[in-house]
Amino acid sequence: MKALQILYIISMIAWFLSEFLYKNVLKSGKNDKKGKDRSTLNILWLAIPFSIAAAVTISNLTILPIIHENWIMYVGEMFILMGIIFRFIIIRSLGKYFTVDVTIKEDHQIKKEGFYKYLRHPSYAFSLLTSLGLGLYLNNWLSLILAFVPPFLAFAYRIKIEEQALIEQFGEEYIEYRKTTKKLIPFIY
Repeated sequence: MKALQILYIISMIAWFLSEFLYKNVLKSGKNDKKGKDRSTLNILWLAIPFSIAAAVTISNLTILPIIHENWIMYVGEMFILMGIIFRFIIIRSLGKYFTVDVTIKEDHQIKKEGFYKYLRHPSYAFSLLTSLGLGLYLNNWLSLILAFVPPFLAFAYRIKIEEQALIEQFGEEYIEYRKTTKKLIPFIY
């Protein structure tokens, strides 16, 4: 159990540092079509740290276990790690087209391969998997809700704004792509 706690602490530090680096390194450039973000980045940077702090605090103040078994902590930690790793892979696969603010690059193209064959927003999906993992690791119903719902709502708003920008840029091509993919959960949503 001690090794799991150490892994949890390391993964939480890695999660924070990776998101901090993305925010500071992967910004739009001067030639990109900006002004589409509508504060979604700020909302995410309020929602996610709030949800983490609230979930951890509540788990220390209340005892509302999801189940009375320790294996849920292992599942939670696995989701945290999968979310961090796959989000990194997806961001790398987008290359120069990934920015933390909603932006259309000069030579922007719709990516339709890999994860994007099934999901329009796999980076957000794996970020939410990390949040879900945190809630499961903490094994507390209130913590699960606090860890997942605020980021989900923030990403839902961001997806709406981002898809408006993509439709403006790509029109029918993006509308057709939306018909064959889901937002966040393959084959479901």
